[in-house]
Amino acid sequence: MTHQAPVLDTILAHIDATRAAAHGRLFEFLRIPSISAQPDHAADCRRAADWAAEHLRGSGFSARIAETGGHPVVIAEHQGTGAGPHLLYYGHYDVQPPEPLELWTSPAFEPTVVDGQHGPKIVARGAVDDKGQVSMWLEAFRAWHDVAGGVPTRITVLLEGEEEVGTAHLLPFLRANTEALQADAAVISDTGMWDIDTPALTTRLRGIVYTEIKLRAASRDLHSGIYGGSALNPINALTRILGDLHDADGRVQLDGFYEGVTALSDAEAKQWDALGFDELGCLASIGLSVPVGERGVPGLQRIWARPTADINGIWGGYAGAGPKTVIASEAGAKVSFRLVPGQDPEQVFAAFERFVAARAPADAHVSVTKFSADPAIEVSLDNPLVRAAQVALAEEYGRPPVSIGCGGSIPVVEALHSILGLDSLLMGFGLEDDQVHSPNEKFEVRCLDHGTRAHARLLGKLAA
Repeated sequence: MTHQAPVLDTILAHIDATRAAAHGRLFEFLRIPSISAQPDHAADCRRAADWAAEHLRGSGFSARIAETGGHPVVIAEHQGTGAGPHLLYYGHYDVQPPEPLELWTSPAFEPTVVDGQHGPKIVARGAVDDKGQVSMWLEAFRAWHDVAGGVPTRITVLLEGEEEVGTAHLLPFLRANTEALQADAAVISDTGMWDIDTPALTTRLRGIVYTEIKLRAASRDLHSGIYGGSALNPINALTRILGDLHDADGRVQLDGFYEGVTALSDAEAKQWDALGFDELGCLASIGLSVPVGERGVPGLQRIWARPTADINGIWGGYAGAGPKTVIASEAGAKVSFRLVPGQDPEQVFAAFERFVAARAPADAHVSVTKFSADPAIEVSLDNPLVRAAQVALAEEYGRPPVSIGCGGSIPVVEALHSILGLDSLLMGFGLEDDQVHSPNEKFEVRCLDHGTRAHARLLGKLAA
């Protein structure tokens, strides 16, 4: 420990002294419109991969571009100068489409620094999701290389280009390269802090079952005056089925849906209560005023630690301007279930199929399609990597990090666990108001700079 402290101090001072150059490199990265969803930007995705590989080579890593069935991945490795754990750093270089462009206050791929509530912030597509957060650990690697001759522990980097379109080609890539990607644990910065001054480690991620239901009846659309009152109306039937998803207390009505769901521990519940979550204020910021969900369950627990069911889209019949009195031949909906630890995604999907079938009226032809089924993740705090991160964050921020949940899903975390056997450290630096996936996405400069220093500290703790 004693020999690492002065080296780390020098590295942190180097990060501070070279901040402008690091920001400049991030701006280069952000200017590349690596939109994975749009085929016209395939060359830009490859350019972003090349850019990241070159950055890693400048920090002493061996780096290569590996082909997949879609956009390429970057694989890089450094043997390390010490004997700490072997870490796999995961991130993604692809970004969401910037549309609608007219809502941006500056061009989406021309990073702009503007003053905000917390000081200067970088506005650009990918600023926080995920190029800015990837750049934090890239710059930490560079600082260790420049000052100490290399990172102090063995590191493998996996940087993909399809996270924003579902990582379809990453999973077969992981299965085909399990030996090359072996490590002791994974580090991911694609999550957030509690607030600008309070660091956090995300210890719970909800899983997801995402489905589509279609209900067909007559062989064609029908005149509602001629057939109404006699022919089955698919929209009426579908809305009745979906209306049964919740009871009056907000509980999901699938058979066995809550099997395996356990209550939050007293210690975790007390910590979450102490965060002082203002649910009414949160709702007010999006134009709402009345919480929904399971009656009697605190707000953070409903968002982070309880399962949900939501209709994400519904269609059928005529929805254009003016009247058209038609009984549609088909109706459909997208329905998702957010899951918590203890729930089996396949069992939830099977229960939804049974739920729909039991309520389908005569003459209804119903299909339920499963698009994804990923379990929830819970990260144990009794882990050397987590403990090292807690110390690193506490030293950087002058206060201990809080353990938080995430209502969303990060499927790659489950994939790294199920395919490579790796647990993940989720140490992110985004804020709730970063407008991820929206126009004017931003990353606070304070978060960027503290995050870079925190990643450098983490490496120092692991080396020690």
